[in-house]
Amino acid sequence: MLYVISDIHGEYELFVKLMDKIGFSSKDRLICCGDMIEKGDRSIALSKLIFSMPNVLALMGNHEYAFVKYYRGIMERSPEDFDAVLSELKRYFSDDGELLDWETVDQFESLPFFYESENFICVHSGVPLDERRRIVPLRNASPEQLVYDRFFKEPTVLPIDGKCVFFGHTPTINLGFEPYIKCYLREGAKGDRITDYCKIHLDTGTWKSRVLGCFRVDDCKTFYVTEQ
Repeated sequence: MLYVISDIHGEYELFVKLMDKIGFSSKDRLICCGDMIEKGDRSIALSKLIFSMPNVLALMGNHEYAFVKYYRGIMERSPEDFDAVLSELKRYFSDDGELLDWETVDQFESLPFFYESENFICVHSGVPLDERRRIVPLRNASPEQLVYDRFFKEPTVLPIDGKCVFFGHTPTINLGFEPYIKCYLREGAKGDRITDYCKIHLDTGTWKSRVLGCFRVDDCKTFYVTEQ
C-alpha cells in the first residue's frame, strides 16, 4: 500500500501512532510532503526516524528549506571549525536539536522538491499552473514556488490535468474546514481511484489541532489519529 502524509511538524508520537494504526510495514510505502520539523517538540527525532525508513520518501518543505538556507549561509563564510558549525546548527532547533548530526544535515540538504508518478504529483505547497489551469512542468518551477506557494491552496484553484496533486503547507483549518484532509473530486467522478481527484490537501494543522492524517492511494481512504 502507498500512503501520503504532510506537515507532521515534530509530532513524533502522533506519527508513530498513525503508523501503528495503518499497520505500516516493509511492504508499504510512504511519501512525506515536507515540513517534518519545527512547531512540535521532537523535530530531529522524527526526521531521523523517517530517514531511517527505507520505504519512506521525504520531500522538501518550507521549514526544511529554511534550515538548509541557514546552513548554506554559514558554510559560505568558509568556517574552519566544523564542530562549531554543528553546534550552531543544533541551536537552530528549539526542541531536540542536540540530536542533530552531520548525516541528518546532509539528508535535509538532499531532499527532493517533488515526486511525480504516472497518476499523481507530491509537493509541499503547490504546483504552477498556466492560464488554462494546466500544470506547468515541474522542472520549470523554482524551489520557492514548490515550498512557499500560497495560491494553490485556494478551493477554487483546480488543475485540469489528469494527475492528482498532493500538497500541504497551509492547514485546512485556515481555510475554514475541519482539521481533516480535504479532497477535491473531479466533476462526475466517484472518488474510488486517485485520478478521480484533481488535488488533495493534506495539512491537518497537526501541531495545533492535534490531529494527524494520511491518505492511502490504493483505495483513496483517509486515516487519522488524535492525541486523545
